[in-house]
Amino acid sequence: MGPRHRSLLLATVLLASAALAVPSAAATAPAGRPHQDPVLVTDALADAWGSTVGPDGALYVTEPSTGTVHRVDPRTGETTTFASGLPSTVVDIGGAVDVAFHGGTAYVLVTLVGTDVGGDDVVGIYRVDSPTTFTVVADLGAFALANPPDTDFFVPTGVHYAIERYRNGFLVSDGHHNRVLHVTLDGEIDEVLTLGNEVPTGMETAGRHVLLALAGPVPHLPDDGRLVAFDPRHGVAYEVVSGARLMVDVERRGWSVYVLSQGFFTPGNPEGSPADPDTGVLYRVTHHGLRTVADGLDRPTSMELIGRTAYVVSIDGEIWRVSLGR
Repeated sequence: MGPRHRSLLLATVLLASAALAVPSAAATAPAGRPHQDPVLVTDALADAWGSTVGPDGALYVTEPSTGTVHRVDPRTGETTTFASGLPSTVVDIGGAVDVAFHGGTAYVLVTLVGTDVGGDDVVGIYRVDSPTTFTVVADLGAFALANPPDTDFFVPTGVHYAIERYRNGFLVSDGHHNRVLHVTLDGEIDEVLTLGNEVPTGMETAGRHVLLALAGPVPHLPDDGRLVAFDPRHGVAYEVVSGARLMVDVERRGWSVYVLSQGFFTPGNPEGSPADPDTGVLYRVTHHGLRTVADGLDRPTSMELIGRTAYVVSIDGEIWRVSLGR
């Protein structure tokens, strides 16, 4: 896809959001702007995976190894426990991997905790009823067992990566079964996007459209790390840009779209392994492809944008702040 077609597609998706605030031309950083040095916000978590911005403007980050969701003040880095007692990691990855809010209530995505991997918990979406009590509102594991994918798999209940609020419920990406699900607050589950072996990860909404990051199959070559756009009503994805190794997340601020690369994946490492340390990159999507904003990131897993700042969550429990400029 050439720059002109890429620009038209991205503009079409962003214009679909009626509430979109269009920044002035001055809000776009000049082409010669240097890369930004990340600043550590906190390293208080044992590990970290998914994140969201809560109704109070704070960061909420999952700690899979302990089944905990933490609240992090983005200004001071002060970290407090928001919810604990969720299913924790059974194998090398999985547990409480992402969090999203709907109507002021938090919902946590839990994966790789079923009997198929040696666990005894429900793979699904958990509603946070109190700091230590939860209700399973959608059994994603049961859905996966009843509706196996056409692509090859070895984990019957799937490996879910991200949860994103969408209309009357959520979208959930399953990087192992290569699909995106729509889940209502009543627990109804539908498959809205079916992919080949492309490994869907992080998502961002733009009106009725969705921007979706694809990590690509092992060994996660640059051309396989792609950003696509799709309308869940139609289930057809179109490429916006490619070139980010092991793309794990996407966020937007007005007209500006950013994607997160976990970095270089050493060939021969087992499927599901993270990228090499300190090879992650935060990119901005431009008319001509991807432009580096910050590099040297240590195995990032998700990010959030607050104002003119990106907050990057890393697998080892750190959160880093990156200025996006004016």
